[in-house]
Amino acid sequence: MLEKNQAVLYKKNAAVITEIEGDKFAIKYQKEAATETGKAAKYETVKVREKDIAALPSKNVTIEKVLAFNDAAAGAKIAEAHELLQSDETTAGQKISFEELLSLVDSAAPAEAAFFYFEKIRASFEFSFLEDELKNGALIFAPRSAEEIEALKSKADLKAHEAEYYAAFIERLKKNALDLPSDQKFMNEVEAVALGKSDKSKVMQEIKKAATPEAAHKLLLDTGVWQITKNPHPTRWGLSMQSASLSLSSPPEEERFEVPGISYAIDNEWSADPDDAVAFDGKYVWVHIADPASAILPQSPIDKAAMARGATLYIPDGAARMLAEDSLEDYALGLTQKSRALSFRILLNDDGTIEECQVLKTLVNVKRLTYQAADALKDGELKDLFAIAARNLERRKKNGSVEINLPEVHITLDENKKVSIAPEEHPQSSGVVREMMLLAGEGAARFAFANKIPFVYVRQEAPDIPKDLPEGLAGEFRTVKCMHRREVGLLPGPHAGLGLGIYSQVTSPLRRYGDLLCHEQLRAFLDGRELIDKDAMLERLSAGDQAAYACKKAERKSDLHWTLVYLLQNPDWTGEAVCVDFKGNEAVFMIPSLAQQTVFAPSKNLELNDKIMVKAKSVDIPNLLVKFVEA
Repeated sequence: MLEKNQAVLYKKNAAVITEIEGDKFAIKYQKEAATETGKAAKYETVKVREKDIAALPSKNVTIEKVLAFNDAAAGAKIAEAHELLQSDETTAGQKISFEELLSLVDSAAPAEAAFFYFEKIRASFEFSFLEDELKNGALIFAPRSAEEIEALKSKADLKAHEAEYYAAFIERLKKNALDLPSDQKFMNEVEAVALGKSDKSKVMQEIKKAATPEAAHKLLLDTGVWQITKNPHPTRWGLSMQSASLSLSSPPEEERFEVPGISYAIDNEWSADPDDAVAFDGKYVWVHIADPASAILPQSPIDKAAMARGATLYIPDGAARMLAEDSLEDYALGLTQKSRALSFRILLNDDGTIEECQVLKTLVNVKRLTYQAADALKDGELKDLFAIAARNLERRKKNGSVEINLPEVHITLDENKKVSIAPEEHPQSSGVVREMMLLAGEGAARFAFANKIPFVYVRQEAPDIPKDLPEGLAGEFRTVKCMHRREVGLLPGPHAGLGLGIYSQVTSPLRRYGDLLCHEQLRAFLDGRELIDKDAMLERLSAGDQAAYACKKAERKSDLHWTLVYLLQNPDWTGEAVCVDFKGNEAVFMIPSLAQQTVFAPSKNLELNDKIMVKAKSVDIPNLLVKFVEA
């Protein structure tokens, strides 16, 4: 029960009740007022309700006496009370009211001492004040553990000596001789710059270095805060290294056509997300594609999250998937006995052109094969697929397709981030899969155009390839330079590089947002639902394509990063370089074993496609630069 002349807590200030009028309390408290010479104490009286104040165990007092009380030994008394509570097994770690705690701190404290001790205890290292209890008018504390007390003391010490510690840190930083891990806290802002999260750093300004990601990266390497195996590039491009977290619901129960026979999911042996399978039943070519769009509606949270990612990020560090990892079992092909798919049933003319393409919701028996296993079946059960693929390739070549074969490599890391680089193999069956996917993309584009479905088409202008194209790798290099960038939009047109009159990408909805968008549109058409209109398609396509571009840039920079790490881990490396072009007195070389280019002046005159041995003279990881010279 609150009484007249009782001390209370009001907005963290000490106050004393001067009058009680029904459910209102007149309280007097000290308020600071600004003056010309600074601040002066000023007392103010206000009327409040009981819910606005909390009672202190301090009666028959005045506000002046409450504020005048002081005890120089309060800190030691509070520490002794904490030690006493923690040494008693019945009270250790238990909550305690302020009134009980005050009796332990100073059992002989005068009435006006309550607010003074309350403030001291609340500011102490030994006790934490439970703010939530204050809502009920209760003043409750909890004793802190020894570890918590030590951490708070260290933090307070750091703050008290912050300028001194910071100055010493800067001196160590100038000498690249940090005291780790204790200096790590000062380098967090440098890491933020290196990761592209900030363009400002007081630390870098202090040592007169530009706050660029590359300069910050070098500083972190020089000081040992980062190792060369730290890959900052996905984060710089705003990408998560974790797969999507929103899980797809189970596939809906719906009518599906059960495709007879076996279809084949052919992929690399390390593939964990097979999303296509192919078959030929004697009449139709079947291309089956994973069907996540059966559970993803346009503009749903999962759809928006996939659009923000744009694509699955594939880097040597691992894969950060566009759709949640737990989606694979339900939606990848060949991981269960029966796979649900969106299938493209294609009827070919005698000349290999597409006469008809139908899109069906299907159930498929899928058999998974590695490329090597599929190659072994090229004269057996996969004979027809190999023949159809060869005919389609020939058809595209007659239509002017451009086949480019530049060296590719596969970069892997072991558990200790030791880098391995191996040539990317291209088994015959990988070409079969590619031709089947191109047939599906062409068929889907024709289906959408014929049915007036707003759709994503991929076009490419015809290249101007010179007639005197050199042979070998030099010719491949020259051809790449002649190619135009592909265009993605809602207007169909020829894709000259593929030798196709109309084309769309629809074969990787688990991995590419543009493909998923096409699947959503096809599913809406098949289900008789409202189609996504052109404006919405363009908006979503643009957002997804921008995010996919970031993925591609991060992948390329990550591959180069790990290639440079490989060279540092293998300082005695030498490799063959092929002369593919000339720039004045310098030659452009392709290094097939690294899938890298370099430019320097050779020691002797070379012809195109001549080979020399090279080694890495210097490697600059922060700037992604390597200087090769003749070995």
